[in-house]
Amino acid sequence: MKKNHVYTLTLAATLLAVTGSVAADQKLAQQKSCLSCHQIDRKVIGPAYKDVANRYKGDDGAEARLAEKIQKGGKGNWGTIPMPPNGSVSPEEAATLAKWVLSL
Repeated sequence: MKKNHVYTLTLAATLLAVTGSVAADQKLAQQKSCLSCHQIDRKVIGPAYKDVANRYKGDDGAEARLAEKIQKGGKGNWGTIPMPPNGSVSPEEAATLAKWVLSL
């Protein structure tokens, strides 16, 4: 009986940690104005984050390329509207945001 309690508590702690991380990364996206042009589930000006995650699923270099685009901007990958550079995002924040987007 005690083993089941340990497993349940471990699972609950893991889920809480993951959920907290996702919420923190979404909060970072809000702070850096990413959600002005992107949403998780729907296209706004830029693509939905889930669409980005699906496009790059299984692409080992996607995280680094996406982090670079977050900082430097990009164009032509999702239509005619360019993504402007976001100079307020540090390299570490860009990596965190890219990892979060690709996890969706």
